[in-house]
Amino acid sequence: MKELLIAIAQGLVEDPSAVRVDVDEPTEDGTVVYHLHVAESDMGRVIGKQGRIAKAIRVVMRSAATRNNTKVAVEID
Repeated sequence: MKELLIAIAQGLVEDPSAVRVDVDEPTEDGTVVYHLHVAESDMGRVIGKQGRIAKAIRVVMRSAATRNNTKVAVEID
């Protein structure tokens, strides 16, 4: 899952080396939180107009997690 998020983010940004993902331990309800970090100049590319790209990233990650019977949340830091 972490690799999927990194691959998606690196395809969107100008500085792929600055992409970093931190993973939190599962919460009480079993949700794993992924924290996506990108360069300050690439924040707009990852969030998109009105948050459309960020929403699409979250949809893809939730779909992949459903196949593994897990719950995920993506936060863009």
